[in-house]
Amino acid sequence: MLMLCGIMQAKAQDYNQLTEDGEFSQRNSNSRSNGSFNPHRNDTTKQSKVVPKGIYVWTVDRKFGNIRKAEVDTLPHLYPQTTLATGKHGEYNTTGSNYTARLSRIFIDRKLTSQFLFTDGYDQMMKQPDEWHFTNTLSPITNLSYDNCGDKTTGEDHINARFAVNAGKRTGIGFNIDYLYARGYFQNQSTSHFLATIYGSHLGDRYQMHALFTTNHQKVSENGGITIDEYITHPELYTESFSDNEIPVMMSRNWNRNHGFHGFLSHRYSLGFYRKVKMTEEELKARAFAIEAKKEKAAKDSTRIRVDSKQMADSLLTEQARQDSIDATMKREFVPVTSFIHTLDVSSQRHIYQAYLSPADFYQDTFYDKAAERNYTGDSIYDCTQMLDIRNTVAIALLEGFNKYVPAGLKVFATHDYRRFNMPQKADNGTVFTERWNDHGISIGGQLIKSQGHTLHYNAMLETWLTGDDAGQLKLNGSADVNFPLFGDTVRLAAKAHFYRLNPTFLQRHYHSKHLWWDNDLSKETRTRIEGTFTYEKTHTSLRVAIEEMQNYTYLAMSYGINGEKRNAFTATMRQHSGNINVMTAQLDQRLSLGPLHWDNILTYQSSSNEEVLPLPTLNVFTNLYLKFKIAHVLTVELGGAATWFTKYYAPDYCPMLSQYAVQENTESRRQMGNFPFVDVYANLHLKHARFFVMMTNATGTSFNRQSFLTPHYPLNRSTLHMGVSWNFFN
Repeated sequence: MLMLCGIMQAKAQDYNQLTEDGEFSQRNSNSRSNGSFNPHRNDTTKQSKVVPKGIYVWTVDRKFGNIRKAEVDTLPHLYPQTTLATGKHGEYNTTGSNYTARLSRIFIDRKLTSQFLFTDGYDQMMKQPDEWHFTNTLSPITNLSYDNCGDKTTGEDHINARFAVNAGKRTGIGFNIDYLYARGYFQNQSTSHFLATIYGSHLGDRYQMHALFTTNHQKVSENGGITIDEYITHPELYTESFSDNEIPVMMSRNWNRNHGFHGFLSHRYSLGFYRKVKMTEEELKARAFAIEAKKEKAAKDSTRIRVDSKQMADSLLTEQARQDSIDATMKREFVPVTSFIHTLDVSSQRHIYQAYLSPADFYQDTFYDKAAERNYTGDSIYDCTQMLDIRNTVAIALLEGFNKYVPAGLKVFATHDYRRFNMPQKADNGTVFTERWNDHGISIGGQLIKSQGHTLHYNAMLETWLTGDDAGQLKLNGSADVNFPLFGDTVRLAAKAHFYRLNPTFLQRHYHSKHLWWDNDLSKETRTRIEGTFTYEKTHTSLRVAIEEMQNYTYLAMSYGINGEKRNAFTATMRQHSGNINVMTAQLDQRLSLGPLHWDNILTYQSSSNEEVLPLPTLNVFTNLYLKFKIAHVLTVELGGAATWFTKYYAPDYCPMLSQYAVQENTESRRQMGNFPFVDVYANLHLKHARFFVMMTNATGTSFNRQSFLTPHYPLNRSTLHMGVSWNFFN
């Protein structure tokens, strides 16, 4: 950046020269000799212009496109932690390197398994349509972010570029390019992700639209973990000394690839009427500023009609005063009454598991050999699964707020979902070919919602499926919150509940590949959850309590044997637990401060009634102790350390063929993770429009016998210096 500034300054000095009267003149001889070029020196670029700065962001409901206000993702607090796969609060398990598949240890924060489960673990970089931030800006905004660690052999690089601009007050467009690459500190551990997104929105009075188009290309090397954990945990047991990239791993020349496209379009047309309402304080100030600017411009305008007589002036002043008395504090507002909504959600995904050098006895089962392959040409493994999902939703909404006697809005909707899967299939003669499975599903439902006002809000939605593989499926969601004053601040009580009767996804019921193959007859899974949250901003306290009961819980299980220094007889399959599983969660979020000293804590208690099927850490702790101060009144500094710790439990293992985490099923080879502090020490700084940080990740990675595992056989990287910068540019 310094070199760029120097080059730009040199260029400026080369082509421009400051004259004695303070003007810039061209040094080019041809320009100087041309006296007709701007002879009166009316250079509009010399006028002082203030670039307006401001951005409003929101997310949309995936089914109806309803707008939900969001916080802009350029906040400086905890910015270093957001660049890590372990998450903002260190709550994710990973396979060690950055940008790999991950799984949250907090069960109530886990999402339901999607129809294309291979990409579920990559939510660090792959955002769903209801997670994307649509924008409305006062001026064009560009954000450039870059963070990296390590060197060209083992390091990580992440660059993100985002641009947002408005075409008028109501239409916003933008794009985002994201490239993430980690070479890996251990053998065969590199990850590469490229994602590009174009989005747009139009918020008219009668017509509103949100559109999003995303493409993703991912390539992840799979090494199956290190062969012996003691190379990390107890290196003193071995006479040889290994660096990280010399430690033997299970697999080489194995890759997972995901390539996909996602298109989302939600639009609506509203019927309603216009009414005049009183402006807010901010709107009144903006209007006063505009009037003063208009008066100043009018005073300089020589083409305006002159008022020569006192009678004419009095007449104009009287009319102006009368008009001002009516409209000075009012604005014209459109009130929608009925909306017609259509949402199109299209996803096309392809997953490839490819291997050229698999260990001879690594897999327990082989369902076809190379001689049986017809469309698969990989030397060892080439498992290809494709999915096309097209979902159309139409809805009619009676909106809240158009009448004082209509306190809530009502929607009725219908959804048609077409899904197509392509996977290997075996013919009667033993050959392998690609077979296509199709499914058409129709669901109907309704929603009752109240989002306006300050005191009470609620939202209830029911959806049931009539046809297709998911016929008989049921989803009932409800949420409510109450806000009331207490001791000079507002207390917020929120409650959520749901009842799901869900059919396991297609890939949970059917999956075909060379070494993993199942066609399961699974029952519908029932989930019931009640959750409450107490929030009091005055003391920076938030308490969250949830109870969930599940029947026919569906999960991935895997097992393998131990043969000397290597693992063998690997197998994995989907299983279903017919009994009931109860999970209780209590989470306290408490932030404390004393002058410049800040201490943020998130304590999570979890209890699973069946640890064999659903293992969870009993206690998970995130703590962040830091000093926050300013230098020269402009540079904000956060200097401290963040730590994560959780109790020991049989953490899910990683299945490389599916990019999924699975329950450790073999009791002889199970490993416990936890009871080890993961500490990051950082300096996080914010200067005007720039955020930048320096962080030492896994600062305890060289002590305590290096028990730094979040997943069995996948150690975390050693202590690493991580740096990053994020810069906003306006206009």
